[in-house]
Amino acid sequence: MENNHTAFLTAYWKYLAMLNYEVDPKILTSRIPKGTELDTFNGKTFVSMVGFLFYDTKVLGVPVPFHQNFEEINLRFYVRHKAKNGEWRRGVVFVKEIVPKFAIAFVARTVYEEHYISIPTRHTLEIDSNNNPKFVSYEWEYEDLWHSLSLEPTANPYPLKPGSEEEFIAEHYWGYTKHSDGSSTEYKVEHPAWQVWSVKNSTFKCNVASLYGEEFREFLSIKPSSAFLAEGSEVTVYMGQKLP
Repeated sequence: MENNHTAFLTAYWKYLAMLNYEVDPKILTSRIPKGTELDTFNGKTFVSMVGFLFYDTKVLGVPVPFHQNFEEINLRFYVRHKAKNGEWRRGVVFVKEIVPKFAIAFVARTVYEEHYISIPTRHTLEIDSNNNPKFVSYEWEYEDLWHSLSLEPTANPYPLKPGSEEEFIAEHYWGYTKHSDGSSTEYKVEHPAWQVWSVKNSTFKCNVASLYGEEFREFLSIKPSSAFLAEGSEVTVYMGQKLP
């Protein structure tokens, strides 16, 4: 299958805060899209809590009024798919995606069967005199409580190190969706390689069982295996196609 080259969404993603947790792969089995398998790093299976900023969002090349700049917070895991040409395509699957815009969540749920919800969100960004972020926080209101993930980055960004856990987490350029009828969709996500900041402190405060499911609570309640902040870039998400 050749992926559709029609751009569905373009945007600028900025300040991607990533907290990465090793999990028992059994908790993800029922969520794996048909035609894919779990992608592991050094034999370990990871999920990531990710918060970031959308800027200048366009759908099919058209800016949607009042829906261009907003936060997204998601929980994701990692899979791979072997294409017909033998290429292994490394991608992500979303457990849940949070945005503050109802229309975006509604279209994503009803048209694409992505696991979006629309609830209030906010962020805090502190920048030092050298234009480096020194504190980044993403918050969301769920069941009348504010939850958050936050990072304190170190001084300067650096390129991803080949073979590192950071590279494994950041370098996935495909997305996969499992549909209610058992089929799967693949879509391409295009962006340049990002520079990242290492992190000296990170926090994650959330009622995990209520929002994501009891199966995630144990694994997301401990210190993450790694945490970093990616600078982001312009991003293009292409129209998806069903896997055969």
